[in-house]
Amino acid sequence: MKKTIILSFTVFFIHYVSAQIKWPAITEQTKPWTRWWWLGSEVNKNDLAAVMQQYHDAGLGGLELTAIYGVQHEEDQYINFLSPKWMEMFDYTLQKAKQLNLGIDLANATGWPFGGPWIGDEDASKDMVYKTYSLSAGETLKDTIQYIQQPLLRTEHPIEKTINDILQPISANKDLQQLSIDQVKFARPLPLQVLMAYSDVGDTVEVTNKVNQNGILNWTAPKGNWKLYALFMGWHGKQVERAAPGGEGNVIDHFSSAALGHYLARFDEAFKGRDLSNLRGFFNDSYEVDDAVGQSNYTPLLFKEFEKRRGYDLRKFLPDLFTNTPTEKSNRIVCDYRMTIDELILNDFTKEWYKWAHSKGKIVRNQSHGSPANTLDLYGVVDIPETEGTEILRIKFAPSAAHIMGKPLASSESATWLKEHFLSSLSDVKEALDVYFIGGVNHIFYHGTAYSPASEPWPGRLFYASVEFTQTNPFWNNFSKLNQYVARTQSFLQSGKSDNDVLLYFPIYDKYSEPSKQLLLHFDGMKPGFDGTPFELAADTMQQKGYAFDYISDRQIENLSVDKGKIATGGVSYQTIVIPGVKFMLASTLQKLVHLAENGATVIFYNGLPTDVPGYAELDQHRKLFHNLIGDMHFQKNKNGVEMAEAGKGKIYLSGDLMQTLQLAGIRRETMADGGLEYARRQNKDGSEFYFIANRSDKFFEGWVNLQTSANGSALYHPMSGDSGVARFRKNTNGSSSVFLQLEPGESIIVQTSKNAIKGTVYPYLEKTGEPVQIKGKWSVTFLSGGPVLPEKLQLDHLQPWTDFKDTSYQVFSGTAAYVTHFKMPASKAAHFLLNLGEVNESAEVYLNSKHVATVIGPVFSCKLNRKDFKENNVLEIKVANSMANRIINLDKNHVFWKKFNNINFAAKLPQDRGKDGLFNAAKWEPVKSGLTGPVTITPIK
Repeated sequence: MKKTIILSFTVFFIHYVSAQIKWPAITEQTKPWTRWWWLGSEVNKNDLAAVMQQYHDAGLGGLELTAIYGVQHEEDQYINFLSPKWMEMFDYTLQKAKQLNLGIDLANATGWPFGGPWIGDEDASKDMVYKTYSLSAGETLKDTIQYIQQPLLRTEHPIEKTINDILQPISANKDLQQLSIDQVKFARPLPLQVLMAYSDVGDTVEVTNKVNQNGILNWTAPKGNWKLYALFMGWHGKQVERAAPGGEGNVIDHFSSAALGHYLARFDEAFKGRDLSNLRGFFNDSYEVDDAVGQSNYTPLLFKEFEKRRGYDLRKFLPDLFTNTPTEKSNRIVCDYRMTIDELILNDFTKEWYKWAHSKGKIVRNQSHGSPANTLDLYGVVDIPETEGTEILRIKFAPSAAHIMGKPLASSESATWLKEHFLSSLSDVKEALDVYFIGGVNHIFYHGTAYSPASEPWPGRLFYASVEFTQTNPFWNNFSKLNQYVARTQSFLQSGKSDNDVLLYFPIYDKYSEPSKQLLLHFDGMKPGFDGTPFELAADTMQQKGYAFDYISDRQIENLSVDKGKIATGGVSYQTIVIPGVKFMLASTLQKLVHLAENGATVIFYNGLPTDVPGYAELDQHRKLFHNLIGDMHFQKNKNGVEMAEAGKGKIYLSGDLMQTLQLAGIRRETMADGGLEYARRQNKDGSEFYFIANRSDKFFEGWVNLQTSANGSALYHPMSGDSGVARFRKNTNGSSSVFLQLEPGESIIVQTSKNAIKGTVYPYLEKTGEPVQIKGKWSVTFLSGGPVLPEKLQLDHLQPWTDFKDTSYQVFSGTAAYVTHFKMPASKAAHFLLNLGEVNESAEVYLNSKHVATVIGPVFSCKLNRKDFKENNVLEIKVANSMANRIINLDKNHVFWKKFNNINFAAKLPQDRGKDGLFNAAKWEPVKSGLTGPVTITPIK
């Protein structure tokens, strides 16, 4: 940056008295947490104390304890989940966590989903199967009404046993950890639920009570041709996935409050008389029942619940429910069925679990994605909705529900799968976390950290799908830098409230009304089937163009109100709601939208008005209301082709050009998006706003950034370095304001605006006052920690990675090495210098003359040096930590047994990284570049 440009900015400094520039307090909640795997629950008090101290020292704020499958051949050390011994270890964990100020959440299951050995047939997940029979007038059925369930055995790895070797009930099998059963069905007759007869002239007769215990139907067909549907209840057979010892067994029926109650009673029994005061809450992993053969799509009270909720008897419409040739009527019947399942998982599972936890004074965190229901509603009724993944449009679902429902926290299962095992750096994680922050997450959970005592041979206990945030990972020594970054960022993001402008309607009834080979649809972000729809196009376009938005459901729309022309909910307000190319909409939702407009809200129909109501129940009544509401909208087209209808105090827009309509409606757009910057915006109690801004482009950004907020001053907070100060700031003639930013690719900043001018220390923008000078000469490389052995010290004539050396000890080393060189006092008289390390693999600590200067984890590998710390002859030491990869390569090349875990053991992310046994194998990998490549330069700065 040119000096003359920098100096010109000083005219915009404002020197009134204002609020103090100060970082918010760091608490255990603002720090990142981690999912804490207890493999086999093979824990003891001494090692628990040791590892928890290490977690605390690394800057973690809390642990989500999840019991998981065990280590092979260590069965005698396993502790069964919720047993007295397990509870003793849990009690100790809570006590130790209290001493260390670590928060604790407990997964309400081992692995996922909810289930266990105490879940018998009555409470297990169910499915429905059917047979059809044909009769003519005067005929009786000669066939037996019977359905024998087809046997099935699915395991996480090949086993020699067949279904005939598996005992009933599942809990009777003694080797469940080795079997690792994913799904099991036994060949047995299934109970008949209903037998319905349908004539060719539309008559319907239930003849269930005419079937005797031997399956013989005592009924003669009346006049006409009849088709009989016999519906049977099957056992879906899904088992707890990745179950811990003592947690193996059937998954519960998620549509039954009775099944949930019986499941949770086991926890009540285990917790009785225990002090749970230091347990913050309970956690539920994503639904994940149907990653199996067939769907869990039935519950014994289905027909009763359906009639109560939809007002008609589903049994009279089984041909429509199961048809292979969809019609409008059958699609509506299926929609009503899906709506009923939606309500059951919301009311009889999610809300009931929430009530149970709150009766103990505990909160709940829930991953709703993957459920056969509107995930926004499931997220909205818990304390902390949690998301996962890497796509911003998926990530936004959980935070959207948090914002709309007034929840202060939205969490994320973070860094589950980034690169292949052992290749993800702290820099990769940082950039992944920034996507969560932009999406509205403010409570990070790493995925994850396996409890692994110091006595465990390297690489220790590991989880199969994870960036390994473990003490055996060389980046552990620099892990605290990442945690400090997260804590600083979240100290802002957990304060104030979200300040998004647009509500984007989630058109779930379009999907509920679509025919599908499967009765149920499982929603996860844009899946299933929203790709390429106006909904996805609207979300993607607004995200790319800088509009701040949240998704909203029909139920959440019902709670909206209007305050001074804005749409209010959960303590926040929005400027408009966008309905994206919807075909089916509840009449009640449309009525609410019109009501909002009449009271002053702005409603935008993008890509057409809805055309019909979903479902079959009370269809004529709902259609009449719907069409009356549509008919009362009288649109007039402006010169740009946007149509607008007056509605009381508000306006309703109709257009195929969303951006033009948002602009016409006066919706704020943060133009920083045009420069490659992405943001999350929140508002303080006094109405001032702050932004988390990340440069996720591959270009350096330097320049003025317009902020769509009225302010009289601004401060910058750099969460990686900890720098803060008064920003270069100016007010714009249109009432907005601007700040000057410098952001390297992958760098992020927090911008705090103020209603008052800010006075204080100026933020340390970087101004180069000279050219970079490369530090050349000899370097020594000393290997400090790691293995399998510490290689001999290297003397280098020029800077290079240690993996350039073909000696095996360097090629296989994973750990930390110190690069040391000497250089003379820089010729420049500048008071500060920028040290740029160039290429670093993977993270580093910088020391100047034995003084720690900085820890750099990337994506930016530079730090500031003070002239006062220089000597005439200086020693620069850069301690570089690489990844686990090279040592893992060595283990696999030498066939060392380290993949020693039950269940899925250690799966590869990429097919090419699978060995002959199907497990991850790095034997064919080349050594991963490790160490310092440089060039290392020093640049005088102002």
